[in-house]
Amino acid sequence: QVQLVESGGGLVQAGGSLRLSCAASGRTFSTYAMGWFRQAPGKEREFVAHIRSTSSTYYADSVKGRFTISRDNAKNMVYLQMNSLKPEDTAVYYCARGGTYYYTRTHEYDYWGQGTQVTVSS
Repeated sequence: QVQLVESGGGLVQAGGSLRLSCAASGRTFSTYAMGWFRQAPGKEREFVAHIRSTSSTYYADSVKGRFTISRDNAKNMVYLQMNSLKPEDTAVYYCARGGTYYYTRTHEYDYWGQGTQVTVSS
């Protein structure tokens, strides 16, 4: 059983930064692609960023240039560095395992964390 645990969320002013972390269990972490999604109240869960086992990265247009996804396979960790935060970035952020082919689609991911709240005040 794979477990994903996010941390690092919080309240920040617009223009500020946060770094989210996702701790993953399992011995084969390095072989899997990982993604970050977010869900704002009343909205569908949306793709934010994706990183392959090769460390190739992909981003939603809304966060490109502001967010950076990275991974540390030795620690079974995935990170999301978020800079220049905007009020519209407010959401619960989730990390997930999978998305090898269609990384923007939630059903391509098989394990999800419980989420961490990010609130950006104006």
